[in-house]
Amino acid sequence: MLQPGKSKYRKHFRGSMKGIRDRGVNLAFGEFGLKSLGRGWMTARQIEAARRAITHVTKRAGKVWIRVFPDKPVTSKSSGAKMGSGKGDIAGYVVVIRPGKIIFEVAGIEKELAVKAMRLAAAKLSFKTKVVARQ
Repeated sequence: MLQPGKSKYRKHFRGSMKGIRDRGVNLAFGEFGLKSLGRGWMTARQIEAARRAITHVTKRAGKVWIRVFPDKPVTSKSSGAKMGSGKGDIAGYVVVIRPGKIIFEVAGIEKELAVKAMRLAAAKLSFKTKVVARQ
């Protein structure tokens, strides 16, 4: 699964997800893409599950680009821990998704197959998305 090799700080604050994206909103590499309409945290597990769905449908034809990387650590305390005693251990990594962000791109396959693959990948995510095509 995806996770950063090194980071400046071990644990992050939760942060906010307000606003819309102004960068990463256009297709840069492929012919078809999956664009977010909602907001939320996308985990490394969700990215991997969506990537597997895309490669399974396309039978590894064409090329897939992952336009997001989970670099934000999320912590959780153990179930038996009492209140206090500091911040919990790192449970996984997420990327903050805001509306407009392109998440995946594909090229080298026909439109029907690309739309089917993107819809299956969207089913793995916890926010609304739409399939976009290059003009």
